[in-house]
Amino acid sequence: MAVREGLLALLHEGPRHGYQLKTEFEAATGGVWPLNVGQVYTTLDRLERDGLVGVSDNEGQKVYSITVDGVSALGAWWEAAPVDEPPPRDELMLKVLMAIERSTERGDAHAMSVITHQRTVLHSMLQSKRRARSVATTSLAARLVTDALVVRAEADLRWLDLCEAQLNGTPTRKARS
Repeated sequence: MAVREGLLALLHEGPRHGYQLKTEFEAATGGVWPLNVGQVYTTLDRLERDGLVGVSDNEGQKVYSITVDGVSALGAWWEAAPVDEPPPRDELMLKVLMAIERSTERGDAHAMSVITHQRTVLHSMLQSKRRARSVATTSLAARLVTDALVVRAEADLRWLDLCEAQLNGTPTRKARS
C-alpha cells in the first residue's frame, strides 16, 4: 500500500495535521485501508527527513505541507506504471505453486485439492462482494474498491482454471493480445 504517496497526494491539496491526514486517507480509500496513527506519523517523519514534507507549528500542533521536492515525487508516482515483474507476492499464488511443487512427492491430488478449495473460497467471496456491490449506499471509493476485488477474484478464478488445466495436461488457450 502506498501510504507515503497517499499522504503526499493529500498534502498537495493543502497543509494538514497528522490525524487529519489519517482520517482523510481512510475516507479516500473507502475505509478499507485503516491506518494506525503511529504509521501516519512515522511516514510523515520519513517524508520530512527526505525533504518531501515540511513541518510548521500552529498553536502547539504540527502542520505538515508538501515541499517542491514532494510535488516532484508525487508527480513521478502519478506517472509511474505499476510493475508486475516479478509478480507481487500473492498468498493464493504461493499456495498453489507450493502445492504443485509438493505434488511430485504427494501426487497431483494434493495440488488439485488446494486448487479446488481455493476456487470454492473465491466463489464464496465473489458472491459476497457482488452482493455488497449491489448496495448503492456506500461511498464511491468503497464501491470502486469492491469492484476491484470482484475483478481480481474473477481473474484469480481464471488463473486457477489454467493451473488445473496444466496439471491435467490439457492445452490452454493463448491469451488474447
